[in-house]
Amino acid sequence: MALAFMNQFRNTAVILGLIAMIGLMLQKKTGKDVFAGTMKTMIGFMIFNIGSSFLGTIVTNFTTLFNTAFKIQGVTTQVEIATALALNKYGAEIAMILVLGFIMNLVFARITRFKAIFLTGQHFLYFAAVLGLVFIAAKTPMWLTIVASGIILGFAGAAFPSFAQKYMDELTGGEQIAMGHFNALGYWLSGFIGQLVGGKNWQEKKAESEKKTVNMPGFFSLFRDFVFSVALFMIVLFYIVTFAAVATGHMDAVTKMAGADLWFVFPLIQGLQFAAGMSVLIYGVRQFIAEITAAFVAISEKYIPGSKPAIDCPAIFPYAPNAVILGFVGSFAGGLAGMLGMVLFKSSVIMIPAAGICFFSGGTAGVFGSVRGGWKGALLGSFVVGIGLVVLPMFLYPSFAELGIKGASFPNIDYNVLGGVIAAVIRFFQSLF
Repeated sequence: MALAFMNQFRNTAVILGLIAMIGLMLQKKTGKDVFAGTMKTMIGFMIFNIGSSFLGTIVTNFTTLFNTAFKIQGVTTQVEIATALALNKYGAEIAMILVLGFIMNLVFARITRFKAIFLTGQHFLYFAAVLGLVFIAAKTPMWLTIVASGIILGFAGAAFPSFAQKYMDELTGGEQIAMGHFNALGYWLSGFIGQLVGGKNWQEKKAESEKKTVNMPGFFSLFRDFVFSVALFMIVLFYIVTFAAVATGHMDAVTKMAGADLWFVFPLIQGLQFAAGMSVLIYGVRQFIAEITAAFVAISEKYIPGSKPAIDCPAIFPYAPNAVILGFVGSFAGGLAGMLGMVLFKSSVIMIPAAGICFFSGGTAGVFGSVRGGWKGALLGSFVVGIGLVVLPMFLYPSFAELGIKGASFPNIDYNVLGGVIAAVIRFFQSLF
């Protein structure tokens, strides 16, 4: 029973539904409106989650083909796998850190100037796993591991979204939402790089560009359609890795993955399915964001003045859809560059960029880089973030591997920067005794 209760804190749809329900009740809406708003919020997120899971399967296929084709063995930067390994060994501890983190997020939002309410439950879970592993690896007492990790997690949930908030406000036109994704330092860095690229008169350039109507000739006008752009790009990528796998003698692996589809039709199907998944994801985002933002106003005004809901990264994709694609490209290129650097310097740990993390974190970095830097900022900002996504995890990985968390890592910037600082502080204090 207790475990079932704990699991609900990992169900983001339930968390969002409760937030919406409480907000609507505080606004003294009718029972019908409360019920409808709560259901719409949960259904919207479930639609979003269906699209996200569907995309996850496809990018996993892409990563598998990439690794097979280019014969690279190493540690995948796949946070879901790393978290699953951590939960198998330290599930109870991580669950208690997660619950305490949620509570402390509200406390910090109430008593400090950091006002974000972190609503992306799965990322709270990932960060809870990282923090717990850092303390466990340092052999701290379990009560201290849970209490310290929970407090730090809650503070990070309230404070970290503020790093990139100015770019978020400019992107959304001042909507009262924050970025609820623990890659905030990376998004700030991408936004800053975009600011450098855009120069001091970026506002004038942006205003001037917004007045222009760009007439693209013939076939290229199709790229204005976000779904078409995504589909074409992913089809090209899948054909590259598929032909590379066939050319290197791995036809069996390709045909097995293709299943009932012809192997040379499989890349086309995967690319189209990816675009379809993106359409589902964006539809779900628009539905639950509309409900949760309206409901959140009452909670923030009544109990936590000035607070903002911090929501998952795909929520901003519709604001700059082309920058998402540029960010994916830039981040993946940066990840490959980082991996190549590890190979050249003969690192004991080789991190492999996962297409999923490059799409979601890299795509979001592209959006933040584009706010002031346009397409150049999107590409350059996401490229730098992509390097960080594969290089930074190697510093915590050895201690996690000693705990049995092998073969996968926690890639996002915030996990590794804050986790690395905490590990260094713990080692310093332990050296004093």
